[in-house]
Amino acid sequence: MSDRTLTEAPAPASSRHVDAGDEGYSKDLKSRHINMIAIGGAIGTGLFLGAGGRLAGAGPSLAIAYAVCGVFAFFVVRALGELVLYRPSSGAFVSYAREFMGEKGAYTAGWLYFLNWSTTTVADITAAATYAHFWSMFTDVPQWVLAFIALAVVLTANLISVKYFGEMEFWFSLVKVAALVIFLIVGIWLVATSHEIGGHTPGFSSITDNGGLFPSGVLPMLLVIQGVVFAYASVELCGVAAGETENPEKIMPKAINSIMWRVGLFYVGSVVLLALLLPYTEYSTDQSPFVTVFDKLGVPGAAGIMNLVVLTAALSSLNSGLYSTGRILRSMSLAGSAPKFTGVMNKGKVPYGGVLFTAAFGVAGVGLNAWMPGEAFEIVLNLASIGILGTWAMVMICSLFFWHRAENGLVERPSYRLPWAPYTQIVTLVFLVTVLVLMWCDGGVGRTTVMFLPAIAAALVGGWFLVRRRVAELAAGRD
Repeated sequence: MSDRTLTEAPAPASSRHVDAGDEGYSKDLKSRHINMIAIGGAIGTGLFLGAGGRLAGAGPSLAIAYAVCGVFAFFVVRALGELVLYRPSSGAFVSYAREFMGEKGAYTAGWLYFLNWSTTTVADITAAATYAHFWSMFTDVPQWVLAFIALAVVLTANLISVKYFGEMEFWFSLVKVAALVIFLIVGIWLVATSHEIGGHTPGFSSITDNGGLFPSGVLPMLLVIQGVVFAYASVELCGVAAGETENPEKIMPKAINSIMWRVGLFYVGSVVLLALLLPYTEYSTDQSPFVTVFDKLGVPGAAGIMNLVVLTAALSSLNSGLYSTGRILRSMSLAGSAPKFTGVMNKGKVPYGGVLFTAAFGVAGVGLNAWMPGEAFEIVLNLASIGILGTWAMVMICSLFFWHRAENGLVERPSYRLPWAPYTQIVTLVFLVTVLVLMWCDGGVGRTTVMFLPAIAAALVGGWFLVRRRVAELAAGRD
């Protein structure tokens, strides 16, 4: 089947673009798995750990940043959902980039996604090690050792089969959701009853008596958006998982549509409650804000339980990253734009080559934790943000190409669509560029990260010249 799209007439379902990377997978993910994977993608390390430092920097206005970024995250996943309903693929947006933009587009989308998750893997094992240090038994254990243990445990489970991944992610997500629901209930009760927390009475006075909504001005809220984007890094995961589920046309719309209210309830609601419970100055970068609240509340064991929950969130994100990059790299490998071994599958129908390749970068992250334990999380978070911005941009560009071809009658859009196209795609792309500008304006690690862009572009161009002959040979064989 040719990788080229018909240009003169609408393509019937039987002649749609087919990727070799979609073959060989088990359809073992059920509706409950996909729904919880979608939830898990919207609740991760960026909220459980990152919100503490961002609250300390931007104050209660952080809730606004989460709301704004949440809207654009929903646009991205809704655009991806439309493409999934058009043609489910484990290669997800890499496969769609190949269909609508050619092999160069697929190559760029895939390696930007790999940049996202290879660096997020480092962030996740760093977060896991940071959480583990909460307990006295791990205080004297070096951070890099704990990071290595976290990587080894999740990697082992991820290599067995997609069914085990789905079950693990289901329970991980269930724990996260249950913990946030409990926190919301307890937090609302604490505010309603004005129950004292660490010598402070919760309520609107926590905001009004400490500088208001913008205690340091509007600029810190704008600058923190770059980190908030990281919090939504996994929303596209349900699009990748669609290739290993039965009846995605029934399951995906429900899972994607529910992301919006989850964002409003869990992200914005949680940050508002955190701001009401304690002054923003009580939160810090090195501790989950949820742990801070329960620690100051003085409930025996409550802080430890919440810390176990946020540790679960980090492991969940790590689990998802290894899963998704394994599938993306296999799609690229069979097209020639990734190393051959990343396309190999084991008896459990897991593309273990790509999973191990991603884990290798996690091992490099273990070294970073040994060298710079204090700065490791912030450094990789900013690099991951570049990958996220690039991935989201590629999704929206693919969506634009898809919309344009549909307008010309070359393809047919499904009934489940991204609303207000093409304006939604354009506005989202403008937002993503704005985030880059904000990273530059922030200075420090953010500016340094943006300065890496020419090097990333050069690496992509150089890599393409290394693989283009193999890509052309494989494409000719398919033709």
